Amino acid sequence: MQTITFDVGGMNCGGCIGSVQRALAKLDGVSHVEVTLPGTAIIHADQTRIAPVQIESVITKLGYAAEFRSVASDAKVMS
Repeated sequence: MQTITFDVGGMNCGGCIGSVQRALAKLDGVSHVEVTLPGTAIIHADQTRIAPVQIESVITKLGYAAEFRSVASDAKVMS
């Protein structure tokens, strides 16, 4: 799993947040999405099933600006 973060421009209300969050949550490989104002999207996803460029494409198709910020591998704790 990885955590992918984007700056999202053009969002200004709860409806904007909901639209982005719902669209990203439907993507194959995405397990969790958190979208906040003034414009951040944090996506937890399986890197073998989705790439940041695919996420960026969904955000821009919704009419918002998307700027990739970072990607980090989620640490797995083994018991």
